[in-house]
Amino acid sequence: MAAEIVNPRSESTTEGAPEEPFDPAFALHRGGKMAIQATVPVRNKDDLSLAYTPGVAKVCTAIAEQPELVHDYTWKSQVVAVVTDGTAVLGLGDIGPEASLPVMEGKAILFKQFGGVDAVPIALATTDTDEIVDTVVRLAPSFGGVNLEDISAPRCFEIERKLQERLDIPVFHDDQHGTAIVTLAALRNAAKLTGRTLGDLRAVISGAGAAGVAIAKFLLSAGIGDVCVADRKGVVSSDREDLTDVKREIAGLTNKAGLSGSLETALAGADVFIGVSGGTVPEAAVASMAKDAFVFAMANPNPEVHPDVAHKYAAVVATGRSDYPNQINNVLAFPGIFAGALQVRASRITEGMKIAAADAIAGVVGDALAADCVIPSPFDDRVAPAVAAAVAAAARAEGVARR
Repeated sequence: MAAEIVNPRSESTTEGAPEEPFDPAFALHRGGKMAIQATVPVRNKDDLSLAYTPGVAKVCTAIAEQPELVHDYTWKSQVVAVVTDGTAVLGLGDIGPEASLPVMEGKAILFKQFGGVDAVPIALATTDTDEIVDTVVRLAPSFGGVNLEDISAPRCFEIERKLQERLDIPVFHDDQHGTAIVTLAALRNAAKLTGRTLGDLRAVISGAGAAGVAIAKFLLSAGIGDVCVADRKGVVSSDREDLTDVKREIAGLTNKAGLSGSLETALAGADVFIGVSGGTVPEAAVASMAKDAFVFAMANPNPEVHPDVAHKYAAVVATGRSDYPNQINNVLAFPGIFAGALQVRASRITEGMKIAAADAIAGVVGDALAADCVIPSPFDDRVAPAVAAAVAAAARAEGVARR
């Protein structure tokens, strides 16, 4: 008698688990949020002989003779590895690889829904930098790109750099660059709305982790007037003796005004506040910012500045939350970026490709530009195609496209 096939989504998977009140989040996650689906039928022996042996051997032999054919005859050029070690998951911190899987599955389905890109969650049982790098390098032949996710700073910087040096496929740490790209897009439109350019603005970033450092560097490459970064101890300035190598580098690149002291001191007269740290910024500090300031308070679920407070003083307010206007959401960036990079088989994602993505996101807003609309909705179906086209064009222009 054939064994019964049980749908894991319809059965409890933990024997003896206590009955819990209905929670829609748990109901949705029962059995996971994704599955592998075939793109060809296997209905009879002829289908089987083509999809598997002996027909598959012909394709294997062809790829062995011409390795570049792997892009045409497998899913390699359409699939991304979503890699984590579970050390910096959302606002939950170091919760480990197993507990990170619901987030990685979520990331994978966002790749598919918004960018048409397949993605595979890979949660690694190591936090050693070199072990992570070596593991991803060994996995790389199966993938067209690598999205690093929820890996704590400062290791995330070294892991990304080493992988970019060793691999000839795009490696992208979304917590850094996705956030920076969407922030730049919103900032460009906010400046345009108020009759200014990036070069007219002085920004203060609260948070010197992965996102804060990446945003600072990206805004500098895009031409912002000045930017300084603050951590728990205040402005990251060259006169401090407690800086890590990453913070020492950022101190040397930023803060042309030579500010020191607290975040609140740095905000006096600033044009832009960008929060990627959590905590609370006093209302008095927000009030001390320049006229027509921008407040991008992106901590989730509790922004560093509550929108009601920010609106008292700022011309444009953005958060990381979906229940307020101007949500700074990475899903506006990463699906289209990888779709464009994979389309042209890019060997890496360059600064030019990232700036092209930011400009494309900003451009989607178009004539709808307003104080409550400096960034498109994540559900605007124009975003991913616009980003993909811009990224592909930039890859060709910068010589990293291979088709």
